[in-house]
Amino acid sequence: MDVTKIFWDLAVILLSTKLLGMLMRKLGLPQVVGAVIAGLLIGPAIWGQFGWWSPVQPSEAESVFLDGIAEIGVVLILFSAGLETDVKELKRSGLAATLIAGGGVLTPMALGFLVAVPFLGGFSALSDSAILLDAVFIGVILAATSVGITVETLKEMGKLNGRVGTTILSAAIIDDVIGIVVLSIVIGFKDPSANPWMTILMTVLFFVCAIVVGFFIKKLFRYLSEKYDHTRRIPILGLVTCFLYAFAAEKLFGIADITGAYVAGIVLSSLKDTNYIDRKVDINSYMIFSPVFFANIGIGVSFDGFSPTLLLFGLCFVLAGIAGKIIGCGGVAKLCRHNWKESAQIGCGMIARGEVALVVCSKGMEGGLFAGTAITPVVPVIMLVVLSSLLCPILLKLLFKRDGALPLSPDQNLPKQEEIREEPAAEGTPEGQTV
Repeated sequence: MDVTKIFWDLAVILLSTKLLGMLMRKLGLPQVVGAVIAGLLIGPAIWGQFGWWSPVQPSEAESVFLDGIAEIGVVLILFSAGLETDVKELKRSGLAATLIAGGGVLTPMALGFLVAVPFLGGFSALSDSAILLDAVFIGVILAATSVGITVETLKEMGKLNGRVGTTILSAAIIDDVIGIVVLSIVIGFKDPSANPWMTILMTVLFFVCAIVVGFFIKKLFRYLSEKYDHTRRIPILGLVTCFLYAFAAEKLFGIADITGAYVAGIVLSSLKDTNYIDRKVDINSYMIFSPVFFANIGIGVSFDGFSPTLLLFGLCFVLAGIAGKIIGCGGVAKLCRHNWKESAQIGCGMIARGEVALVVCSKGMEGGLFAGTAITPVVPVIMLVVLSSLLCPILLKLLFKRDGALPLSPDQNLPKQEEIREEPAAEGTPEGQTV
């Protein structure tokens, strides 16, 4: 591998993702959309169709290197998501948010499955377990919700701390947890030698072990936070915990490494130094690992097999993703005694997709799903992320148009927007402090 060529690839990736990310932010879209589009523009997916030169043309060895950096990026993204999960809010949200999240997972999964079946050979083809898993996986992609755009829209309208806003935030967190667990089970089933019941058992066993070990890890971190408050050893040990959980999940329990990273984040989510750990992780993540992950998705896209059939599948996939959240979340919200307008607001607030959908898609493809099929979900997922990100704020503003704004409390802890940030939060530790 030509190491100096890697320097060129990284320079182009970081510059293009930043510029396109800033453009998307100006347009009111998540910056991750710009990062994926940047990957499409700098890679061979488009220019290769015409035999033209593309800025990034990784060799096989360079692709392995970029895949490794991207894998670290996706682990850090999920670790950060776990750190930002408000466990107390999940407990307070109660049964209603859990049921709404369940509806927001099951309905899109069912619609995604039904949409995928005709494009994978019809119901008769489901006798092939590989085809069946591919169809289920399409539904799993649609389960995730990106709450970043919804948060910004509700915040702008003064609705974030209202009944609807709180329900949307809690349900989005819960359905991401459910979606990641289901992803781990589906990938586990991909192994033809795997016993389905053993896969489920190992998944449950992982969570039990993660909770037990996490109890002692949390005690250790609380002790270290008291003795070495805001020293760099705290986030370093946080990263160690993240990587060990990711390794154990994949190698010891046979489930997705991102599940381990997410659980590690939840374990450390209620510490005094949680925000400090998250800030340091973000610095590592958005500087190099996350941009490479999102750009690598675009770089790896191939339009060689693009056809009217794939375009039709993409449109049906997007429709199923949007309708699934509106029907599933909105319908269950109505059953939980929300009025029709509130139910519509909750359903539309859950339609946005972002990095979690891209992560799920990437992990499924990496796990061997859709090998040899006529369709691949990468392009449809990008379509869903872009279109749902545009529709979500428009629909919410229309539905909240006649409502009065609720003032935000000054000390409200707002979830961070899911984006590649422009600048890190202020550093709390002087550079000369002992590590």
